[in-house]
Amino acid sequence: MLPLVLALLFTVLLGPVVSWLQQRLRLPRGLGSLLVLAVLVGGASYGVAALGKPAVEWFERGPRSLDRLEDRLRPLKEPMEKVTEATQGIEELTRVDERRAAPREVEVREQPLIERLFERTRTVAAGAVMMLILLYFLLVSGDLFLRKLVHAMPTLADKRKTVEVAHRVRGDLSRYLGTITVINLGLGVAEGTAMALLGMPNAVLWGAMAALLNYIPYLGAIAGTGVVALVAALTFDEGAFWLVPPLVYFALTAAEGYFVTPMVLGQRLRLNPVAILLGLLFWGWMWGIPGAFLAVPLLVALKIFSESLPSLERFGEFLGR
Repeated sequence: MLPLVLALLFTVLLGPVVSWLQQRLRLPRGLGSLLVLAVLVGGASYGVAALGKPAVEWFERGPRSLDRLEDRLRPLKEPMEKVTEATQGIEELTRVDERRAAPREVEVREQPLIERLFERTRTVAAGAVMMLILLYFLLVSGDLFLRKLVHAMPTLADKRKTVEVAHRVRGDLSRYLGTITVINLGLGVAEGTAMALLGMPNAVLWGAMAALLNYIPYLGAIAGTGVVALVAALTFDEGAFWLVPPLVYFALTAAEGYFVTPMVLGQRLRLNPVAILLGLLFWGWMWGIPGAFLAVPLLVALKIFSESLPSLERFGEFLGR
């Protein structure tokens, strides 16, 4: 189901672009869809090629730098050391005596990170190809499925209601996805610029990371701040200056979440924080990391659809603020 859901969301986002190419430039819908997909795949491929290598290098470097990170965090851990010492006595009293057990030689074999990242390449590539095929045919079909659905409605009132609901859901969802994408791109540019001014290496990488993680409310900001803190701790040696980049990263993300997005989207398309967390848990359990990225767009689509039907208005009101 994941390729299908991704194809549907990309259709909502890219459908207006294909329609504009058809109406303004007189391009056939099939050619316009192919052109849009080529730009999408080309941009994604360029981004992966440009940022993939430094990202893998940092992920490989992280586990080997835990000792240095522990030294940098030691001043923050000093208040907890006394608690740790107090609990050690209790642990000694309850610990089973293992001195009589025969020693065993344990060999730890660590799989390289690159192998772990690419061991499922075949499955991911197959899903991506299926998503692109579905996306192409959905873009080419345009309003075909809507016309068939309207034709199947028994009365004229039902036909009008179906068209009204479909256009409202598609228009609101398209505006939401486009607006959020523009906001996330702006946040990525701001984060990358700030990291570059602070002297962080691979500033473009952290800006792209911020733009992607911002699709995951709350958890994305926490994860991004943690990654920036790790990189800053491994980069800077000047006292506590390594705390500045994660603080700046979190401040920009918080400003976007609390001021920019509410002001641009307005009250109608904002979601209940409890509903967001429940959606993250559910879709993350269903599809892992891709589910976490898709949780909020799916919730917004469900909210818009619920508000368009009188029988589901209360549920749509629950999802909103």
